[in-house]
Parts: sequence; structure tokens; C-alpha cells
Amino acid sequence: MAHDAMPSSAGRLAPPVAARITQRTVMLSVATASLLILIKAWAWMASGSVSILASLADSGLDLAASLFTLGAVSYAAAPPDQKHRFGHGKAEGFAALMQAVLVGASATFIAIEAIDRFRNPRPVMEGGLGIAVMIISILLTLGLIYFQTRALRQTGSVATAGDRAHYAADLAANMAVIVGVIASSYLGLPIADPVIGLAIALWLAWGAFGVAREAADQLMDKELSEADRERIKRLARGDERMIDVHQLRTRASGPIIHIQFHLDMPRELSLVEAHQLMVACENRILEEFPGADILIHPDPRGSQPHGGDFFAENYKAEPEASAVG
Repeated sequence: MAHDAMPSSAGRLAPPVAARITQRTVMLSVATASLLILIKAWAWMASGSVSILASLADSGLDLAASLFTLGAVSYAAAPPDQKHRFGHGKAEGFAALMQAVLVGASATFIAIEAIDRFRNPRPVMEGGLGIAVMIISILLTLGLIYFQTRALRQTGSVATAGDRAHYAADLAANMAVIVGVIASSYLGLPIADPVIGLAIALWLAWGAFGVAREAADQLMDKELSEADRERIKRLARGDERMIDVHQLRTRASGPIIHIQFHLDMPRELSLVEAHQLMVACENRILEEFPGADILIHPDPRGSQPHGGDFFAENYKAEPEASAVG
């Protein structure tokens, strides 16, 4: 499960469209995992390979994770309600965290099986069958990852990123299984099978850590990337009457991006004029961040930082945060 950094928020679709794409992608994951479980279970019963068992266990937990994720992304797509004014997007973060837990458990199980096979090595039977099944698995997984990658570029879904990480790791794992089966069945090296199984377990554990870290970033309201933040500032300053942008705060919550900032304006503007400028500013940002939840606080030029001690300190800490006056 290779760790893959979350993509930039650039190019995200409107939340309802992004939610539909994410749901369809997860349903494809469920179907793929189900098919992989069937063929790998058949190959494991015929061969007794611990490498194939490791791959089977991984696919089993992939299915469980994908089913959980399907429910989570459906819930995350629900509109805000009276109890959840910011929406339900963080359900995707919880889904990704659950994926990490399940894959960590899978890695532990595989490691235990591999260690037992070290102590009691056994030859792999039906090596040709095992290799054929792994090749089929690789082709199916490649197709799924293609669709997941395309969906991830459009939506930035952390749940899709976690699902894709599972299957990206499956590619490496399946290739490793082929090596283990060939070495054990045709080269007379039965120890290669548990070695490969243990390597897969370590790879899965590292990937689980990466997915957990990404989920935690979203659940802990980590800022968007610096590139996205700079784009937001540039868009906010798109009118020559806009003087400065400060106290910019951003976070992602499933398909929704929340953006808040203070905007310095000329003192002589009327309330109506200031409102019109802020609406135009919001529209510029929404053109590049569709469906973003934007909150703008207008400040007259030269005003002092405000908003309590916490926000005042945050204001001072930001490099761009200096009142123009």
C-alpha cells in the first residue's frame, strides 16, 4: 500500500458531482475485491502458498475497507443539516482511518503466517495456477487503479486515496507473490515463499501508516497546500481595490473545502460597495474551487488585528499578515 500524497485541490469538481464519482469508484473497488477474493481463494486452496494466502487476506480486508468506505462516502455526500452545519465530509477521513487499521491487522496476520512457515517450510503446490491467478489479479488491479487515479484527480477524496493505496500495494504484492511461487515451485527454494510473505506484511504496514497520516491530516483540519493557499490569495486580490488578505484559514472536509480570511478594503467604501466586492471575490474563488464554503470578513484599511488572543497570535505569525496603512 504505497503512500501517495494527496493531490492539490485544483481541478476539484462541485461537491455533488465529486460525491457521485467517488461513490462509483468505491463500488468498482468492491466489485474488483470480490472477484479477486474468489480467484485467490481457489488458488490458495490448490497451492497452499503463504504468499497467495497473504494476497488473499489483503484482498479480503480491501473488500471490508471498500464496503465501509462506500457507506462513509455516501454519508459524507449528505448536505449540511441542523446538527452538522459544516456538512458530513469528515466521514471520509474516518473511512480512511478505518482502512489503515484493517490493513495494519492484515499485515500482522500475514507476518504471523510467514514466521510460522519459516519454522515449518513446505513446498508450494500448483505453482503454475498460482502464477496465472496473480497475473489476472495484476491486470484487474491495474484497471481499477486507472479509474481511481482519474477520480482522485477530479475529487481529491481522501477515501479514494486510501482505497487506491490498497490496490497500488496489491500490484507490488502480486508481483512479489509470483517471484515467491516461482522460487518455491521451480527453483527448490521453499523459504522464498515466507520471505515474500513477510516482505508484503512490512509493505502493508508502511502503507497503513501513510493512509492513517493522511486521514489524520484531514480530521485535524490541516491547511491546504501552499500552492492552493497562494492561488486563493491571488484570486482574493483580483480587484485593485483589495488591499491585503490576512488570517487565511483553509481545511478540507471530504468533497468540501472551507476557506476563511480577512480582507482589507478602503475605508471610504459604503457597506453596499464592500458587500459587492466580497461577492465578486467569492465568485472568483468559486470558479477555481467549485462548491467551496467561503467566509470573508471585511476590514477597513489600517485596522488592528482582532478576534481574540489565539487569532491575534496567528495573525502575527503569518508572513503576509501585516496591516497596510
